[in-house]
Amino acid sequence: MIILKIGGSILTNKDAGESEIDSASLKRIAGEIKRSLDNSEKDLIIVHGAGSFGHPPAKKYRIGESFADSEYGEKRLGFCEIQNAVKKLNMLISEKFIEEGLPVIAIPASSFITASSKRITHGNLDIFKGYLKKGFIPVIYGDVVLDSDLEFCVISGDQLIQYLARNLNPDKVILGTDVDGVYSKNPKTHDDAVFYEKFSSIEDLETLEGTTNVDVTGGMVGKIKELLYLADLGIESKIINAEIENNIYKVLEDEEVKGTVISRS
Repeated sequence: MIILKIGGSILTNKDAGESEIDSASLKRIAGEIKRSLDNSEKDLIIVHGAGSFGHPPAKKYRIGESFADSEYGEKRLGFCEIQNAVKKLNMLISEKFIEEGLPVIAIPASSFITASSKRITHGNLDIFKGYLKKGFIPVIYGDVVLDSDLEFCVISGDQLIQYLARNLNPDKVILGTDVDGVYSKNPKTHDDAVFYEKFSSIEDLETLEGTTNVDVTGGMVGKIKELLYLADLGIESKIINAEIENNIYKVLEDEEVKGTVISRS
């Protein structure tokens, strides 16, 4: 089993005047996945980010922050707006994948996951196992869910990866971002950014945070923290650049791809 995360920055045009998908990147990635699945049968789960669809309304309504009783109605509508936005993105992504011959089935986190203080506390994964057994590719994405402490919260795709992986024990976890892996600084704006081939401890992470206050590619520090939990369970993961043609195909085929490995060994 493989869990593949595709970052929202790869799939959406964040600089566009309004939310829109990056059709060319999406078609290319779907084609690479299809080629790999045609080569050999694999159980695959896809997680994707919210990109320019989910982030603006989540920021607007400050979902996940405490609020007064008088604000409940507004927050509830905000929850609905965010859920609808990410569902729209997922629909557009799923359409492209189906066009390329991938049997994807959307499973929104808001339909089966609950949380407490912004952390997942419950989610019945029998539906994932059932679809995988039938040869489908479950697709899940960053979403809003009910929170027993905060009423509502946002659950990121990175937290979903951690939850899925520790419960389903995949053979491989891959995160496709818009850079080659983890750097000391944003490599797009700093020529002196140092590339990390491996992260294996919280101490490594503290060193990274001590050298930069930049959350590279929309939250690289958060990604590493989630993946270190998996490393403790013996589940290795790798962060790669999904913008480079054939990288997704190669990593699915166990070919060498530049990236940062998150592992305790």
